Amino acid sequence: MRGKFLFPQCQEGRDPHSHAVTSRCCGGPVSPGSVVSLSLVAAVQRRSRREERPAQRHLLCPGGCQPAVTAPLGNGAGIGRLSPRVKLEPSSAKMCGAKSKSLAFTGVLLGCLEMIFSANTAPDIPVIDQAYSKLSNSITVEWRAVPGATNYMLTAQDGDSFVETIVKNSPGTVTGLKPATLYRITVRSISSGGKSQPSPFTKVKTVLSAPILSVHSPSCDSIAVSWKAVHMAAGFSVSLMRSDGLGRVLKQNTTNTSLIFTNLDPGTLYTVKAYAWNANGVPGDDFTYNQRTSPNTPVDVKVAFNSGTSRAVVSWMPTEGALTYSVTVSSGLLKLRCNTSSASCMVPSLQCSSEYDVSVTAHNDAGSSEPTDAVSFKTSDSLIVLLLTLVHELCHILFYCRVPCAPVNISIEEDEPGHLLVSWSSVSLGHYYVVFVKSDDGLEVHCNTSHTQCHFQSDCGFTYFISVFAYNKAGQSPLGDVLNYTTAPCCPSDFRAVFVSSDTVRVTWAPVRGADLYETRAAGGSGVVLCRDTATACSLSALQCSTPYNITVYAFSEARGSSASCAPHYVATAPCSPEIKNISKEGVSVISVQWQPNNEEAMYVVTARGEAGLWHCSSTRNSCTLMDLPCGSAFSVSAIARSPAGQSLPSYSIPLETAPCCPNDLVLTQVTQSVTNISWSVGRGAQTYVTTLESSKGQAKCHTLQTYCLLGCITCGTNYTVSLRAISETGLTSSCTYQGYSSSACCPSGVKLYRLSNNGIRVFWRASDETINYNADLRGSKGNFSCTPSLGLSHCDITKIPCGDVYTVLVAPVTNKRPRLTFCPKKIYSVTCSGSSVGMVIYRGKSNAKHI
Repeated sequence: MRGKFLFPQCQEGRDPHSHAVTSRCCGGPVSPGSVVSLSLVAAVQRRSRREERPAQRHLLCPGGCQPAVTAPLGNGAGIGRLSPRVKLEPSSAKMCGAKSKSLAFTGVLLGCLEMIFSANTAPDIPVIDQAYSKLSNSITVEWRAVPGATNYMLTAQDGDSFVETIVKNSPGTVTGLKPATLYRITVRSISSGGKSQPSPFTKVKTVLSAPILSVHSPSCDSIAVSWKAVHMAAGFSVSLMRSDGLGRVLKQNTTNTSLIFTNLDPGTLYTVKAYAWNANGVPGDDFTYNQRTSPNTPVDVKVAFNSGTSRAVVSWMPTEGALTYSVTVSSGLLKLRCNTSSASCMVPSLQCSSEYDVSVTAHNDAGSSEPTDAVSFKTSDSLIVLLLTLVHELCHILFYCRVPCAPVNISIEEDEPGHLLVSWSSVSLGHYYVVFVKSDDGLEVHCNTSHTQCHFQSDCGFTYFISVFAYNKAGQSPLGDVLNYTTAPCCPSDFRAVFVSSDTVRVTWAPVRGADLYETRAAGGSGVVLCRDTATACSLSALQCSTPYNITVYAFSEARGSSASCAPHYVATAPCSPEIKNISKEGVSVISVQWQPNNEEAMYVVTARGEAGLWHCSSTRNSCTLMDLPCGSAFSVSAIARSPAGQSLPSYSIPLETAPCCPNDLVLTQVTQSVTNISWSVGRGAQTYVTTLESSKGQAKCHTLQTYCLLGCITCGTNYTVSLRAISETGLTSSCTYQGYSSSACCPSGVKLYRLSNNGIRVFWRASDETINYNADLRGSKGNFSCTPSLGLSHCDITKIPCGDVYTVLVAPVTNKRPRLTFCPKKIYSVTCSGSSVGMVIYRGKSNAKHI
């Protein structure tokens, strides 16, 4: 390619089929990888250096003097450094009239070389497999890897705006997108040589954005949820459940932007989850919010007024979910308040001879409960209070009417389940004691005793509040410590066990009062399987097959621990899978299957499954027999074990193939005196066949893939036994026997014609067997003639045969069982005329005709 180069034009285009960049320089195409003369480039560069011109020249076209090629050059320019600022515009395909031919020549050449080099190194265009949106601000794209690509550029275009992301490999995600917006997604591969063209685009719409929830608890048993409308949303799904996982999930679908969940538990933390869906039912982003219901109104409000100190102690039962309580004591315009986090509050500085109303309100982060109904009490008159005080002090001086102190060292023991023992230390001046025990369901009992202990019956899963008062003639002791005692939770009831598989059982039970956690313990086999969960269900896996287990469910509470006396439940796992040890053939269509019995009191069922159908046998021992299996069939044999506990997994399958079927039809046809053709119908399951004809004189055998065979070396007039073996692809063989076969009688030899004196012809031959009769046929153009001699003769005569004709002579044995044989040798004779009589009989040779 060295010599003179002309560059009248330089065009750049793109092959519409391969998307490859092609360049046409100097009137001809330059394909990627072509060799361009570097000596010519160097000559042009030397010429450019000699001309002291400005560093940048514009090539002008006659049409409008618009710059078409900008080629910045410098002293250091070389073939190895192509300026990235060389630009070829499609509209500038033809350039002429340049001010500087050398600069134009160099610029065009460098532009062509840049297109050649870039075409050599640009990576292939990726192919997008799929693109989808799981979040409202992103789209994930999957594509096929491009050889040589180091990075990929993902582009999501929405009208005139687009978002680009560079990733290493597939899949890649484009983020920062708008919800419910249709984007055109393309992928470009990037390598050291540049970027590929964009892939064919695919359209994907981002999912809907999540509704922003506003949640509050308007009452102690309800939660209200509202949100703003979501663009393109056809409906909303809102679900609510207890954050501790108890209870069921409440779910509502709506087209509105608000709803209320009712009949909820007071003072309980709930989790609210919501999402919107579009007209096609595709869900969008979800929004989760935790909201507690406001507490219930406190109950069992009691007021204990101390006239000596002008103070009142207000107490109540704790309320679920309450963080603080406020007590309001009012009398006319006077209002006194007391805030506390416990279940009692002391209100000081009460006025004498006044009537007060007391109400209690519970609070938490969701709001406040309704105040309790007012409880009224009245303080004593001031004069009476003064007199009582003086009497009280006098009694203290005289040790006569002094009330006892509150009992101390109160202890509570559960000596056995269902029985509480409350004990305390005796106090001076205490004549007897009264113990009040109140459960958290509001039921209260008491015990009056002169001893320092009392027995109470208790129920599992309850919290009891216990207070002890001492009494004498002066009255009741002050309120001492109020103790609480929580009994262990009850044992779960309504136990149910369902087998999910042979080694996994799912256990469920009813929830019990006071339980924070449940533990399921399965004891049996080689160890203990444990499962702990806050839910009222548990799946025990990895159990041993055919093993009895005692499964016990315990309930735990943080305050008291577990209910240790729960009764176990007996559960037996399903039988173990049997292992087939041997499959043997005991007869035609009879198969014996043996396995390793690894279960007690199990029934084993063996199944042979194939295209021909299903066959079964069963036994409680270690073997059974499959009967009447069809020949030429393939089966997959497996076994299972069954017991009252369930059914095992099937054993590994063992392939079984029965011997091929014998062909139903077999036909033998003698082709020549020593060759017989045997054909038969297809034997199911057979790939090859071996046919055999056997007699005392020898044997003929043929092994073939076809359903026919030619057997040679057959002896005429001989009785043969016929057998066939059908062989399968794996070598299984079926031996088939058929009715015997007798080959045809032997053809005579030495057939000759002799002229008789009376215009007749005598046919003579040598018989192979004198007990066989023969028939002679002469066929010519003037007629056909035949004769059959008496038994034992070897010639016959034909009278008045036309002379001057050529006759084909066939002498063959005559049999009653078969048609006339046509494969015996045929001879040709000419019968000449002598006047009007038969002249000479001339032998002309053998005939090759198959039939006469």
